[in-house]
Amino acid sequence: QGQLVESGGGSVQAGGSLRLSCSAPRYVYKSYCMGWFRQGPGTEREGVATINKGGNTYYAEFVKGRFSISKDDAKNTVYLEMNTLKPEDTAEYYCAALYCDTQGPTLPTIPSVVQWGQGTQVTVSS
Repeated sequence: QGQLVESGGGSVQAGGSLRLSCSAPRYVYKSYCMGWFRQGPGTEREGVATINKGGNTYYAEFVKGRFSISKDDAKNTVYLEMNTLKPEDTAEYYCAALYCDTQGPTLPTIPSVVQWGQGTQVTVSS
């Protein structure tokens, strides 16, 4: 099975920006919704954002207005644009293929994950 491959993580100062990318196998990208999770030091993995096949999105409250999820159908790639980063955004960020909720995009949950990416580290310093 093809992999989800993330890129774009790194270190940035508070207030800065980063853009994460997730390249998916075509059959995964076409079959599922896509989302991002994160796991900070000593914390549980939590859902960050979801985008469905129609481009509709859903965000966790703690990133609304700062993060933006988008996709490029021609490249089978999903992005997470992260602005106004805070030290508490420091985490390993994971891309995931998700079962789509028939009611529309919702906060991504671990039980909905079909496939995980390997993760990319984001570190925000104060």
